[in-house]
Amino acid sequence: MRLFGVEEELLIVDAVTLAPAPYVDAAIERFERDGASDHELTVEFKQEQIEVVSPPQATLDDQIEAIRTGRALADKALGAVGGRVLALPILPFAYETTLSSGERYDAIAEQLGYATTEHMTCGFHVHVEVESHEEGVAILDRMRPWLPTLLALSANSPYWRGVDSGYASYRYQMMSRLPTTGPSDAFGSAAEYDDHCRQLLDSGVPLDPGMIYFDARLSVRYQTLEVRVADISLTAERAGVIAGLIRALGETVAREWRDGGTVPEVSTAVLRVWMWQASRFGVESHLIDPVTHKRAPARDVVGRLLQTVRPVADELGEMDRIESAVDDILTSGTGAHLQRQAYTDRGDVLDIVRNALDLTHR
Repeated sequence: MRLFGVEEELLIVDAVTLAPAPYVDAAIERFERDGASDHELTVEFKQEQIEVVSPPQATLDDQIEAIRTGRALADKALGAVGGRVLALPILPFAYETTLSSGERYDAIAEQLGYATTEHMTCGFHVHVEVESHEEGVAILDRMRPWLPTLLALSANSPYWRGVDSGYASYRYQMMSRLPTTGPSDAFGSAAEYDDHCRQLLDSGVPLDPGMIYFDARLSVRYQTLEVRVADISLTAERAGVIAGLIRALGETVAREWRDGGTVPEVSTAVLRVWMWQASRFGVESHLIDPVTHKRAPARDVVGRLLQTVRPVADELGEMDRIESAVDDILTSGTGAHLQRQAYTDRGDVLDIVRNALDLTHR
């Protein structure tokens, strides 16, 4: 079965004050000094962020353990320099940030202007192995109507600058301000995908292929497709299950393609509206059903997704684990709901951070 791997973008906070702390360079230096690891720690756009790249895995259990290990390694490296690592997509209070060093980041900041001043978001990127460029595009085309449901399940960013935004995933709204973000077209072939990316690059707006920030794209580094739509999850368990769900969906639609199945007809403009609905309400209201194109209770749409991937997930022996974790999200709430619960007791946004810190390393 297809290997799959994850990249987690995590926030760095000071261990004492819980304020964002620009410790990434010192932490990576410490990590590299401690010796070899299958995990990789890398710099992100701001010095108050760190990316943990886990090695590809074959099973859901191994994926969850790899995520736990990656978080622990990052936290250990940061602990040596006075920091902690935190699985929140955005901090819930106002803060200042520091641009990471390097010519590329300088160029991006110059290109994007003021948006980069306050931009510090943490997503969860899932890589799924593909056999070819052509198969990768076929999978992207067929999984795109399900991306809103995946965003809704992962939603974990309601607070921004001390205020409840009203959104389940305000991170997604912040990302939407940047060029080339959001849902992409159905391309039909690898040649069309490549031509579309070439036209974007010819415009001079994205400075390189890494700045083509589609919700799902072909990786520029690996022979994988990369689903980038999800918020970072509070717990390693939920993160791993979102990744497992994406892997099962990728294999499901790949089989549909090989069997001659057609690409679902939904325009990018319509899909963008579906994404907004998922970002606004998560799973606490309605989502758009990818089959009927109508509003339906979120639990029903999520149930349809589970039924879609069930044959593959059963083959993998992962359906029970996925179903249990998804039911927990639907019952006890998304990360956004858990953040709001943490805030309710005292009305202190730092309680959100304290609770998230506990869940990050639970």
